[in-house]
Amino acid sequence: MTTYRVLIVEDDSRIAELHQRFVEKVLGFDVVGMALNLAEAREMAELLLPDLLLLDLYLPDGNGIDLLQELRGQGQQVDVILITAAKEVESIQQALQTGAFDYLVKPVMFKRFEDSLHQFQSYRQQLQTTAKMGQTEIDQLRHGHTVSTNPETSDVPKGIDPLTLGKVQQVFHDHGSSKATGLSAEEVGASIGASRSTARRYLEYLITTGELRADVVYGSVGRPERRYFPPKINHS
Repeated sequence: MTTYRVLIVEDDSRIAELHQRFVEKVLGFDVVGMALNLAEAREMAELLLPDLLLLDLYLPDGNGIDLLQELRGQGQQVDVILITAAKEVESIQQALQTGAFDYLVKPVMFKRFEDSLHQFQSYRQQLQTTAKMGQTEIDQLRHGHTVSTNPETSDVPKGIDPLTLGKVQQVFHDHGSSKATGLSAEEVGASIGASRSTARRYLEYLITTGELRADVVYGSVGRPERRYFPPKINHS
């Protein structure tokens, strides 16, 4: 698994440490530095080459948008998630127009923080593994997994979270080998950080939409196991 390098830019050291702890809870991310102002952030961004900046908007020596614009102008391959107390529409619009990946309002709850990092992770993985994209892939890249390309899943039933559903769908997208061998609920649960029972609920739902099919496969000791496959794939 790719590990993404994170630089935290936050003038309040306590909040910076909190965000560091949040990052450390999410698999696939590593904090490589913490900057307390724009000057430190510029230097660290140049030396450490992070993949992702967690950037405050209001800093002692300037505005976080200035740094975001500078990095864009330099062509540095780094994405930015703004984490700020600013709620003004003008600030939000400017941040998004400048190219911020996400905009989180303080105080940030861990679940929202985690969702943002997971969306970034999926975004980067898709860019790294896909040479060309159709409309479906572009929609997923632009809007995240809450946008469904299947009309039947656009209004999911109670108990099915669109974000978790997208993670399950992404597992089959990422695991090309699953087309031949299928995946069990336990394997899918481990991939998305959920229990076997939770994963199975989403897998069974995807069967009802026609996105997956299931079959009982007997292992070497004869124990039957329910495994899930993409549709229209024959296996022996």
